[in-house]
Order: sequence, then C-alpha cells, then structure tokens
Amino acid sequence: MQKKLKLWDAIMLVMGSMIGSGIFIVSADMMRNLGSGYWVIVVWIITGIMTVAAAISYGELSALFPKAGGQYTYLTEIFGKKMGFLYGWGLFTVIQTGTIAAVAMAFGKFTAYLVPSLNNAAPIFQSGEFQITWIQILAIAIILLLTYINTRGVESGKLLQNIFTGSKVIALLGLIAAGFIFVDVSHLAENFSLGTDSFNNLKKDITGNFLKEGWEPIGGMTLLGGIAAAMVGSVFSSVAWESVTFVSGEIENPKKNIVKSMIYGTSAVMILYIAVNYVYLNSLDRDSIAFAANDRVAVAASQNIFGSAGTIIIALLVMVSTFGCNNGLILAGARVFQTMAKDGLFFKSAVENNKNEVPGNALWMQGVWASLLCLSGQYGNLLDMISFVIVLFYMITVFGVIYLRFKQPDLERPYKTWLYPVTPIIYLLIGSGFCILLLIYKQQYTWPGFLMVLLGLPVYYFINRKKKENN
Repeated sequence: MQKKLKLWDAIMLVMGSMIGSGIFIVSADMMRNLGSGYWVIVVWIITGIMTVAAAISYGELSALFPKAGGQYTYLTEIFGKKMGFLYGWGLFTVIQTGTIAAVAMAFGKFTAYLVPSLNNAAPIFQSGEFQITWIQILAIAIILLLTYINTRGVESGKLLQNIFTGSKVIALLGLIAAGFIFVDVSHLAENFSLGTDSFNNLKKDITGNFLKEGWEPIGGMTLLGGIAAAMVGSVFSSVAWESVTFVSGEIENPKKNIVKSMIYGTSAVMILYIAVNYVYLNSLDRDSIAFAANDRVAVAASQNIFGSAGTIIIALLVMVSTFGCNNGLILAGARVFQTMAKDGLFFKSAVENNKNEVPGNALWMQGVWASLLCLSGQYGNLLDMISFVIVLFYMITVFGVIYLRFKQPDLERPYKTWLYPVTPIIYLLIGSGFCILLLIYKQQYTWPGFLMVLLGLPVYYFINRKKKENN
C-alpha cells in the first residue's frame, strides 16, 4: 500500500464518514421518545462522550496494529479469526453496505426535493409491496459512480473526500450561525422550560400518523427506555468514524496520525451535532420537531430560518453531505474485505490491487451488494436494528484494550489510551446500559441484527471446512 493519505486527509475521512443524513432527521424520533429539549441535548452529550471515549481507546490499538483492515484486524489479533470474521461478515452484509445504501437513498430523496418529477414518477417495476423507483435507480447510480472514482486511485477518492467534507462542515457552521441570527421567534427557553421532566408521544392514528395531543409524562425505568430508544438515532448518526482504521496501510505515520484523526474528527463532529440540535430547539417548538414531515427536522428548521428558500438550501446541504459521506464509506470499506480475502475469509479475487494500487475487485463487490440493498427496500429496517450490533462490536474492541493490557503488558505501545482505564470503562458502562435497555424495552432494535451476525458462524465453519479439504 502506498502512503498517500496525510493527517488532514484522515481527519476529513473521519468527519466525512460520520456526517451523513442522520443529523438532519433523527432528532424528530428522539423528541417523540423524550418530549424535552433538555433530554434531547443530554442524549447527544452522552453519545458524544461515548464516541470520543471509543476513539481514544481505539487509538491504542491503531498504534499497535497500524495496518489495513482496522477494527477487523484488531479483533482478529486479540480474539482470533472467528471474532474477526463475524465482524467482517456483519460489515459486508449490512453495517457498511447497508449504511452506503441508506445514505445513497437519502441523497436520492433530497434530490427529489429539487426535482419533484422523481417523486411523482410511477414505479419502474412493482409487484405487491416490492417496487423499483427512479429514486432507487439514482441511489444505485451514485454508489456505482463513487465506486468507479475510487477504483481510479486513492488520490481521486481523497480529493473528493476533502472537497465534500470541507463543504458540508462550512455549510453546517453557516446553518448554526443563521439558526441564531435570523430566527424571528426563539423557542429555546420554551423547549428547556420543562427542565428534567420528560414525555413521550408514540401513539398513532389509524392512518399511521403520530397524534400531536398524545404526550404522556414518563420517568424512572420508562425514561431510561426512552433514552435508549432515542440513542438509536444519535448513535447511528455518530458511527463510521472507525472507517479511517480500515485504510491504515495508506496513511502516513499511521501509529500517530490515525489516533489523532479519530480524536480530532469525532470531537469536532459531536460539537457540530450538539450545536445543530440547539438550532433545532431555537427555531422550532416541541411539536414542530417531533412531528416534522417525514422526520425532516432540518427542513422545518431551515424554512423558519431562511423562509421559502429553506427547503432548497437544506436539500443541497444534505446532497453534499450524503455524497461526501458515501465516498468515505466506499473508500474505506473495501480495504477490510481485501484484508479478509488475504486471510482466506473472503472471495480470493478481492486480494489483488488494480493498476491504480487500490482494491478494485473488493470495491466493486461492495458496490454491487450495496446496490442490491437499495433495491431490496429493507435496508432502512436493517439499519434500525444494526445500531445494537455496531455498539456490541465497539464494546468488544474497547474491551480488547483492557484485555491486551493484562494478557501482554510488555507490548511496546506507541500510544497509550488517555486516562486508562477510566476512558474504556466509561464507554463499556454507557454501551452496556444502552444495549441492556434496548434488550428490555426495544427488542425490535436488537435480536434481528444480532441474528444476522450469528448467521456468519455457519459460513465461517463452512469456509474452514473447505480449507481443510483443500489441504
């Protein structure tokens, strides 16, 4: 692998992979679960602490194992090939490819804001509930275009990433400033007036629309369940920062630059996310956030800030954001599948680099599967269920830092986790609470994704049996 990515490129990859469509949408569901601006901000702060704590902990592993494959490599080195494969299986089947599909669909849906004929066009194909629409075709075209660009060399993907990440960060900063300068009526005091009181509103009418008058006070364990449910959105909006570890083999001085990029990048994004939510709370009242049309809180806020031009402004921002996000996901993910192939745990053809010194076959395999997920129409449900699994793998990897300290205390560690063992323990405690509360109150977010990962076990045993037969 050629070392063509500098520290700035790595930071742009972290930030660009994190900022997709979630920040523009998930706050609606968070408000329905908690009914209070205070608790919405608390959940974002908890998620920020979790994310940065994980990034700090991953830094130690990135310095110990500075090679392509990132989290897959860490899990394999610490816990063995089976654990590494289960992570890689989950990454290929839904975590990485499902995220690519969902982000591409978000690009398509917000493009339809600017080109209404995309929304109004009849489906290309329909059989019962299954249909193929022009928005899905546009999403697939974006995935294939970005895959092609990344097969042209890491510098092509790097340039695109830097331009689009820089653009969306500047646009978000502009939205944050405008959200306090140009709003005629501030709702901030109103949204915080309830203090620590919390409410939820998940009742629907017979047509499936939420009932605005259905707010009910909640507390105790019900509030904890609401916090866990709200965190599904904030956690999903804050993942994919570890993508930078997948391209370790192409980063200059990876032992130092990977940890720096993860800590700087995640910290900056979480500060942006909290600030954007303050904009929502300043420009919209509780009901306008909770019941924003199609959960597009950013659109509702932008209309209040910029007037009739708000829809166009936010549509363009989301298009830039999702395009750049997908470029980062596509660039990084294929490196994991190439590393798995080198270990004999993925298709052999994914091993080779193309003439541009990038894993072309792995990129196309990833792109084709993500495109099929776009057509399936099920990727959204899968992603709702996968936050639980993503956090489980984060927890296993963070635990690996502690485990290695006991198992191999004399290893030379170029970087040691800041405030060890407090930092990894903070992540493990918050992550455990999140997972346990979801298992108690929101099983629909847990077992389907967990089962999907467990389906990798028979595949793993099948691959190993084939290896033994061939030997």
